[in-house]
Amino acid sequence: MRIAVIGAGIAGLVAACSLQQDGHEVTVYEQRPYPSAEGAGITLFGNAMTALEAVGLGQLIRNISSTAMSNMRTGQRDPSGQWLVNLPPGAVASLYSVHRVELHRALSKRLVSGTLLTNKRALVSADGSPSVWVEDVASTYDLVIVADGVNSPNRRVLGLDTGLRYSGYTAWRGVTASPIDLDNAAGETWGRGRIFGLVPLPNDRLYWFATLNTSAQMIFDNEPHVVSQYFGHWHSPIPACLAATPHNQVVRHDVYDLAKPLSSFTKGRAVLMGDAAHAMAPNLGQGAAQGIEDAATLTLLLRSVRSGRQLGQTLASYHRLRSKRTTAIWRQSRYMGAMAQADGAITTSLRDVVMRLAPGWLAGAASARIQKWSRPD
Repeated sequence: MRIAVIGAGIAGLVAACSLQQDGHEVTVYEQRPYPSAEGAGITLFGNAMTALEAVGLGQLIRNISSTAMSNMRTGQRDPSGQWLVNLPPGAVASLYSVHRVELHRALSKRLVSGTLLTNKRALVSADGSPSVWVEDVASTYDLVIVADGVNSPNRRVLGLDTGLRYSGYTAWRGVTASPIDLDNAAGETWGRGRIFGLVPLPNDRLYWFATLNTSAQMIFDNEPHVVSQYFGHWHSPIPACLAATPHNQVVRHDVYDLAKPLSSFTKGRAVLMGDAAHAMAPNLGQGAAQGIEDAATLTLLLRSVRSGRQLGQTLASYHRLRSKRTTAIWRQSRYMGAMAQADGAITTSLRDVVMRLAPGWLAGAASARIQKWSRPD
């Protein structure tokens, strides 16, 4: 089968790699001239790794990842360093962390030479026919996968867009250039309208992220200074992490999710996956994982396709399987974001009291439910 993938992000690359391994002829279109990953680090929970294993990419990712967090104390703390919630060890037992750049590079290298076409702004046909348009020239395929991110222009072309919602907060990300002593603890620290997260990476590096409630499209003259201003007085090792991060390596973006779930992930022979299909708040750490699940699900479903009619049925199955699961996680992520980013004195105090009283196994059980991905067999 000839398949086009629009977008060389994580979901698009996982789909392209796994489909090529199954013998499909795949072309990936990426509008950036030099595709790379931004966002510093990423955590892949058990469901993402199970999906990667199902399409033969598990070992590739394990080779570039760290499992250090699985042996650490994790959960949520307050800015003074006092624990609000301790997750049970099983909640992160299968957690892998990896630098996004390394992940992107490994997947790109796995592609057949000539598969990835850069500096190509590709658009689908509005009726969902399997054509890809680049500079008014159309190429025809059997299937078109739309994986062009949260701001997907192709979602709009297909008439499936529901708009985006600004979450109310912006996010910084960085990776330290030197080792930091985590004292065997990682996870998130919750303040009033602010979060700081710590995640160990391979090669003694540390990925951190910080969020702040603010208006959309704010401009800060000195991003590292702003991060230090808001988080530099929080518990150790947060100040050391900021000091060990090169200023030119700190990135920031406002956080958006879909305003409403899409009515369909497919139209004709075009199928959406990743953020193009279900952009969600990052508060459950499931954004990339759900895109990986999308790619694995579609790859496995396509193994039984022998005719055009079967392809139509397969795409309907893909939508049914993926929309139900991703919509549930999209809702939970939004709820968790609202709770984590609460900034009122009373609401944050109540939140912290409830978290301290709640048993850690309860949060662990919720995490375990999210990490259950079932093969579409």
